[in-house]
Amino acid sequence: MTSLDLLFWITGGVLLQLALYGCIVFWRHWQAYRALRNVAAEFDIAVNAEPEPELMPTASAAWAGYRTFHVERKVVEDASAQVCFFYLVPEDKKPLPAFLPGQFLTFMLDIPSPTGGTHSVIRCYSLSDAPHPSHYRITVKRTPAPLGSPFPPGQSSNYLHDQVEVGSQLQVRAPAGHFYLDPSDAPVVLIGGGIGITPLLSMLNGCLAAQPGRELWLFYGVRNRAELVMAAQLQALAAQYACFHLHLCLSNPLAYDLDRHRSGPVHTHHSRVDVALLRRLLPLKPYHFYICGPTPLLQSLVPALVDWGVPDGRIHFEAFGPASIPRKKPVSATPDTPHGDDNAVEVSFARSGRQVPWQPGMGSLLDFAEGHGIAVSSGCRSGACGTCQTRIRTGEVVYTQAPDFDPEPGSCLLCVCTPKTALTLEV
Repeated sequence: MTSLDLLFWITGGVLLQLALYGCIVFWRHWQAYRALRNVAAEFDIAVNAEPEPELMPTASAAWAGYRTFHVERKVVEDASAQVCFFYLVPEDKKPLPAFLPGQFLTFMLDIPSPTGGTHSVIRCYSLSDAPHPSHYRITVKRTPAPLGSPFPPGQSSNYLHDQVEVGSQLQVRAPAGHFYLDPSDAPVVLIGGGIGITPLLSMLNGCLAAQPGRELWLFYGVRNRAELVMAAQLQALAAQYACFHLHLCLSNPLAYDLDRHRSGPVHTHHSRVDVALLRRLLPLKPYHFYICGPTPLLQSLVPALVDWGVPDGRIHFEAFGPASIPRKKPVSATPDTPHGDDNAVEVSFARSGRQVPWQPGMGSLLDFAEGHGIAVSSGCRSGACGTCQTRIRTGEVVYTQAPDFDPEPGSCLLCVCTPKTALTLEV
């Protein structure tokens, strides 16, 4: 045997050993993968932790500042004309960017003043449908004057209901907001109270369009059937999609609600939405919970879900109106944020002449100011509209989440920041 032949056999032996080693490694990984899938199937847990690329929605602000839209359609939803849909089309007729289901639009409304002329009001309204390239849809409930209160009715909602018609022009900022549906294939529980159903309609329609097999539960709480929004459409979706489970919760049902015979895939409960109901109906799965509604709903449900054992990262919520919902774990921790009762920070409100100590757990500066009777203009309460922008006279703040709106230098957005040092604010 020549030296060349010997080299050939040695090389062949080495390659054969490498091939056998590769096959053994692959076989072991394959066995581990099959075992993992068997466990996932046993507990009905999705193996794909990350969303498929084609199912991941994108949301990029396609325009800066305000863009002119006109009302293409205005649809009154209920017999009492308390809820209205507005279909908005851009004047420039350019395609609209996709948004994340659950986000909102910010409007600058020129509302007539009682003394003549107009004044600008900034308000945020949730998108209430799946993304569409030609139009956006918002749903607005008329806000009446509170009973026994000197406060007037909601000026923006009544303006939209009474004075904005088909063809009216509106100034609109691009979709924004941090309350939106996670695009993974994890099962979802949507919980809406009253008009808080609005962003959940966007989540529901968007999910059924992009992920028609994803498990969805909707618990929709109202006082009685007369207050339901899109009841017929919801029932039709429940009949069409086996993965969608619809539960209506009537806290104060009318005799008509009790006596009426109903058929179809809709479950009705004569109670409020609470954790006892969820624990009775939901199988044990890694759900993501999305809750939107009035403050009392969030204040009762969010801590109860945590007590039930739902991980904090799987509880997402948005309040319609001022709310500060305590979490047992902070959403984000910043090393510069003081901790402990001994680390109170003095916050001064210059125009109001107030000095109040702020401590961790007291919420954002907006919640803190409102809790001490200091009026601050606000809109989205999530760092997107800029309504609560306030000048900082002295001191520094730290943001609990990155704002979508860029505040002016020397200013901050009170709704998404807390004091880092002793602070003096303009309000």
